[in-house]
Amino acid sequence: MRDSMTVTRRRFRAGERLMEGVLALCGYTSVLVLAGIFVLLLWQGARAFREVPIWEFLTTARWDPTSPEGARYGIGSMVASTFLVTLGAMAFTVPLGIGVAAYLSEFAPARVREVLKPAVEMLAAIPSVVVGFIGIVVVGPAIARLFGLPNGLTALNGAVLLTVMALPTAVSLSEDALRAVPRDHRLASLALGANPWETLVKVTLSAAAPGILAAMMLAMGRAIGETMTVLMATGNAPAFPSGLLSPVRTMTATIAIELGEVPHGTAHYFALFAVGFALFVISFAVNWVADGFIRRGRRAQ
Repeated sequence: MRDSMTVTRRRFRAGERLMEGVLALCGYTSVLVLAGIFVLLLWQGARAFREVPIWEFLTTARWDPTSPEGARYGIGSMVASTFLVTLGAMAFTVPLGIGVAAYLSEFAPARVREVLKPAVEMLAAIPSVVVGFIGIVVVGPAIARLFGLPNGLTALNGAVLLTVMALPTAVSLSEDALRAVPRDHRLASLALGANPWETLVKVTLSAAAPGILAAMMLAMGRAIGETMTVLMATGNAPAFPSGLLSPVRTMTATIAIELGEVPHGTAHYFALFAVGFALFVISFAVNWVADGFIRRGRRAQ
């Protein structure tokens, strides 16, 4: 009997070690893939600066590889367009995400929550090309009629559509942060005479702030990296944006439009990799900040 128990324990421990090894391998593989992407973009992108001055690339706003006067590779307009669309999306996502998360966490009846939460999360399952079609045939014409524009393919159109795509991340993670606040905090506030709304605003949201900030930063990273939706719905004008009602071209859209047709090995080809590297750095920075907020929230708990 003891021998069979010993054999079973050894097999169990061997299985545990095997699973630990598999999980560790998955983790190291993810790190290696990320490092490989970084090295590839850096290596290919750096080759563009043999012909393109790096200062011109970073500080000028003109991107015109086919100009008869000489090709120009400046990412200023693309960076401005990317942040304009992203910040416009976050202006909608932050209040909507926090509001929906607070309702689901604090006020929604169980039956409503069981329906509403999966419905919000299902927005993430909609393909980006479908969201782009909605922008072209529904949101864009509505914006054109509302503001008297020739067409609605503008930064505002992209911001509205990116809100739909970023909202599931914002709501889901914000709700998790709100639910992580100890119940004793709420009960103590109610016992002191605060009503549920005051408890939410002054106690729960305050305690969950690091987690909510992390959720919004991750939603922002989702918006920055979106390609197909902004390619279809923002007009793809390479000029420096003049506002939310102007057509824009983001960094992701530029890469998607041009990389498939540019001659291999040219300055234009390598410049697109440099744009990809710049986008990688921006996305990495956003996720790094979000991770900092998550760590801060864990320490506070």
